[in-house]
Amino acid sequence: MAVLKVKFTKTRRDKLAQILWILNWISVVTGVILFSLGLFLKVELNKREELMAEKDIQYVPNMLIAVGLIACVINFLGGKICYDCVDTTNFLRWKLIMLPYIVCTFFFTLCVLVGALMCYCMHWELEEALNLGLMQAMRFYKDTDMPGRCFLKHTVDMLQIQFQCCGNSGYKDWFQIQWISNRYLDMSKKDVVDRLRSNVEGKYLMDGVPFSCCNVNSPRPCIQQQITNNSAHFNYEHQTEDQNLWMKGCREALLEYYTHLLQSIGLTVLITWLFELSVLTGVRYLQTSLENMLRQGDPNSESDGWLLENSLMETARTNLNIIKSLGKGNQIDTAGNGDPNIDVPSTSKANYGPDNVPPKQKTETS
Repeated sequence: MAVLKVKFTKTRRDKLAQILWILNWISVVTGVILFSLGLFLKVELNKREELMAEKDIQYVPNMLIAVGLIACVINFLGGKICYDCVDTTNFLRWKLIMLPYIVCTFFFTLCVLVGALMCYCMHWELEEALNLGLMQAMRFYKDTDMPGRCFLKHTVDMLQIQFQCCGNSGYKDWFQIQWISNRYLDMSKKDVVDRLRSNVEGKYLMDGVPFSCCNVNSPRPCIQQQITNNSAHFNYEHQTEDQNLWMKGCREALLEYYTHLLQSIGLTVLITWLFELSVLTGVRYLQTSLENMLRQGDPNSESDGWLLENSLMETARTNLNIIKSLGKGNQIDTAGNGDPNIDVPSTSKANYGPDNVPPKQKTETS
C-alpha cells in the first residue's frame, strides 16, 4: 500500500511543477545564505585564532560552506527539472534522472540536518580550545620583544576591553603568571629581587592586573596593583567592596558570544533543512504522479502520487533483499573444498612429465 497517496489532475500537476520551480530558485538563495553563514563563522573564528588552542574547530564552517555550494547546484538542477515537467514531452528527458536526483537530494538534506546539529554540539570543543588558548596567550603577554608573540599583548588587551572581561576564568588568573617582562623590572630594588627569589620558578608574581581589566564604569580610580592589600588604598576593603575590575572571565565572555552566534546559525540551518525537505517532498509527488500518468498513456488523465510505493517496512525489506541478492551474485561456488577449479576438465592434449616424455622424431640422414 502506497504511503501518503494523493490524486493529481493535470492542472494540479502543472501547478505543482510551477510552484516547485519557484521554490527551487528560492532554495538556491538559501544555499547562498548557508555559504555566507559558513564564511562569516570561519572569519569570526580566524579573528581570534591566536586565543584558541590548535584544535580542529573549523569543521563546522567548512561543512556549511560545502553544503551551501552543493545546495546551489542541486536546486538549480531541480528548478530546471521542475520547469520542464510542465510539458510531458520534456519530462521524458528527465524520467530516468529524477529518481537518482531525489535520492541524492535526500542524502543532501541529511547533510544539512547534520550541519545544524553540529552548530549546537560545538560548544564543548570551543570551550576547551578557548581555555587552553587564553592561558597560553596570557603567559606570552609579556613577550612584546619576541617575534611571533609581540602582538599578543595588544590582542589580549583589546579582547578584555571589547568584551569587558579579565583573565581566563577571572581577574585572579593574572596573579598566577608573570605578565610584566623582566626588562621593565628595576633589579636595583630589593623588593623586586626578593619577589623573584621567593618564587621557585623565578617569576615575578604579584596581585595586580593589566590596565585593560579596569571597569570604565566604576566611579573610583582603577585599583590594578596590590588588589588584595587593604592598607595600600584608602577606604578600601578587598573582601567586601566591589572592585572596579571586570569580574567576568574572557573564556566565559567569548563562549557566550560564540554560543549565541552558533545557535543563531544553527536555527537558520534548521529552518533551511525543513524548507529543503518540503521541496524534496513536492518533487517526489511530482515524479510519481507523472510516471503513473505515463503508464496510463493519457497526458490529461488523473494520476496518483505518493512518497513510497509500498509501506516503510516493505520498502526496507525489498531494498535489503536486493542488497543480499547482489552479495550472493558475487560469491563463487567452491564445491565445498575451497577450489573453484576442481571440477573443470583439463583442455590440454598432452601431459608431459618425467615419466611421459615424447619420443624424438627420427630425421632422415642424407
